[in-house]
Amino acid sequence: MTRFKAAALAAASAFGIATAAFGQAPLKIGFIGELSGPQASVGQDQYDGFMLVVERNGGKLGGVPVQVLKEDTQLKPEVATQAVRKLIEKDNVSIITGVSFSNIMLSVHKYVTDKEVFLVGSNAGPSQIAGPQCSPFQYIVSWQGDQAAEAVGKYAADKGYQRIAAMAPNYQAGKDVIAGLKRHYKKPLLDEMYTPLNQLDFSAELTQVAAAKPDAVFAFYPGGLGVTFSRQFQQAGLLKSTPLLSTFIVDATTLPALKESAIGVVSGGFWAPDFPNAASKQFVADFERKYKRIPSNYAAQSYDAGMLLDSAIAKVKGSMVDKRAFMTAMKAADFASVRGSFKFNHNNFPIHDMHIMETVRDEAGRFTLKTIATPLKGLVDAYHEQCPLK
Repeated sequence: MTRFKAAALAAASAFGIATAAFGQAPLKIGFIGELSGPQASVGQDQYDGFMLVVERNGGKLGGVPVQVLKEDTQLKPEVATQAVRKLIEKDNVSIITGVSFSNIMLSVHKYVTDKEVFLVGSNAGPSQIAGPQCSPFQYIVSWQGDQAAEAVGKYAADKGYQRIAAMAPNYQAGKDVIAGLKRHYKKPLLDEMYTPLNQLDFSAELTQVAAAKPDAVFAFYPGGLGVTFSRQFQQAGLLKSTPLLSTFIVDATTLPALKESAIGVVSGGFWAPDFPNAASKQFVADFERKYKRIPSNYAAQSYDAGMLLDSAIAKVKGSMVDKRAFMTAMKAADFASVRGSFKFNHNNFPIHDMHIMETVRDEAGRFTLKTIATPLKGLVDAYHEQCPLK
């Protein structure tokens, strides 16, 4: 009997140790983004912003150890599809975050959400998933693709520009951005030019622009495309004669390369490094301390994604079994956002202010963005009424 009790106690002890070990198993989170090629700076800043939260918390979110598994989608939908299948089917992730470009989001969104894996997007926000293809498993912490351009359109209308030529890559985000510009800039555009996503020579298009002599040019070219476009815009002599209005051409990922050529360029967005709220100040200070550079909006968005998950995971004590409970925790958005006020609409896209920034030098002589206007406050995206979620 004594031997039996001893054996039973030993078994119970072993079970307890196993249970404790199981309880400490990290929650797996997949990160997908553009981490190579001309757009690598976008994905890298997203990753760095997210990991800033994780590493500051000692490798935890919500008090729970997490393992972040990183995959480079190479701006190729087929590669992205393979990456999310691996993360879900082999690595058993409960959450996927990142997603830099809209064509990538559209290639993975249905598969991820159909698998009831939580998709916490920190950049791409195409119109389809804000509207009819929305899912209770998506939480977009950045912005809907039209919104920054909507602010620029309102700013351009307020400035009295009469003739605007618009340029963007020929993919979903490019089309959403131009649609957003036209939503608040009511006049017909002088021209709309959609260039191939990987096009790096804009000389033909800029020759057309120069001949048309518009009041201003609006352009959307993220990451490395923005550097190439801006340099060619300046080389064509347009920067001296034609205001350049943009979304995400000038940001912390491109300004170190653009330097003086970006001074005075106007951009729309949800956040800038000069925001005075406490959360933004802490983020900027921590990011600069760790990475030795000014953070971009991509980093800020992913930082917010990390802070949102930190809050939601804590609310469910790290358990992803009750998905409805986790949805409720995510929807609460109980975290201090870098943008100040943050809340989700019924389609799980944010309701927030959209601002106008201008490229300037800061006190240290670095090129950065300065907020000069807030043309749209409490903005809801244009597609939310098409989303069946309540």
